[in-house]
Amino acid sequence: MKKISALFILLSILFYGCEEVVEVDLSTQKPRLVIDAGIDWTKGTDGSQQTIRLTTTTAYYDPNVPPVTGATVFVTDANGQVFDFVESIGTGNYICDNFIPEIGLSYTLTVIHQGQTYTAQENLVGVPGITDIVQTNDGGFLGEDIELRYYYQDDPNSENYYLEREDAPVVPYPDFSPSSDEFSNGNLSFGIFSHEDLEAGDVIDIRLYGITKRYFEYMEKLLSVAGGGGPFGTSPATVRGNIVNQAEESNYALGYFRLAEVDRRQVVIE
Repeated sequence: MKKISALFILLSILFYGCEEVVEVDLSTQKPRLVIDAGIDWTKGTDGSQQTIRLTTTTAYYDPNVPPVTGATVFVTDANGQVFDFVESIGTGNYICDNFIPEIGLSYTLTVIHQGQTYTAQENLVGVPGITDIVQTNDGGFLGEDIELRYYYQDDPNSENYYLEREDAPVVPYPDFSPSSDEFSNGNLSFGIFSHEDLEAGDVIDIRLYGITKRYFEYMEKLLSVAGGGGPFGTSPATVRGNIVNQAEESNYALGYFRLAEVDRRQVVIE
């Protein structure tokens, strides 16, 4: 009995030690500007309401993301029309309510902050509509999960790139998947979402974006360094986007300026 009691005490100490939180002392670099400039034109809307968010990087253990205020933000299209993004005071959100999206048109982003000018250029890409959504209950690797497949028709007359996104209550972050039509040009293509914890009544938000080749390559790199945990996970390396500091290249901003037409659907699991 004494041996059993001693073993029990030893195991209790070991389990207690395993639960102790250990924080590693990490060095903190100078905060860097982060520009979240995704212009989304959702099908069925006029696309006039758009938001660009400015923040800075922060320490690893800091749960707060500092907003950037007092910046000047505007987007200029290839025809010379300027769209001003006005700050919602104190939030880091810069809002435009008269944006005019046009598929195939080139747009230039300009952000002026603390005497530095950051710019980026990108085209607005169209996307085919989602034609059908099918639920099966024998999906996943073992054939035991609820699975959704949503279909869309690829255009055979162009080189196309897509970003598939699914938001679900069973995952902490959106699930992103960039794809191309390299091996499916002109075919009926599909995106997949499945999870072992999905159940009847769950609402899944599905979004299909048309994107450029450059943004496709950026997202592949970003998801790779994030370890498959989505672009908002902790990355062991820095992935630079298309935003350039015009005066001081080394003082670059993180983030990406992209424009996309989006088809968005919500599905209730049956």
